[in-house]
Amino acid sequence: MNGSAWAQLSWTQLILGYLLLINLLTILLFWFDKWMARSHGWRIPEVVLWLAAALGGSVGALIAMSWFRHKTKKLSFQLVFILILLIQIGLATVLYTKYGNQLLL
Repeated sequence: MNGSAWAQLSWTQLILGYLLLINLLTILLFWFDKWMARSHGWRIPEVVLWLAAALGGSVGALIAMSWFRHKTKKLSFQLVFILILLIQIGLATVLYTKYGNQLLL
């Protein structure tokens, strides 16, 4: 994609594209970590999984945890993940309350 094609994308398209990519990456990270856990190989640090979720991959993390049954029983992981979700929901609520439909332009 050349520079002018990027300029034609709206903020909404860019944000949705970013969210799609980060969620796919997050699912991949969870899958790989589960695979490595089964094969007793090198594991992805939990902080990396949390970071992927915090950067917008929360939906992907929820999907991956359900699909792969991964990190669903570890309370310490769950508590941090829930905190990330609550912060994201709060931030989304504040942004929507303040800017409303302007965010979708």
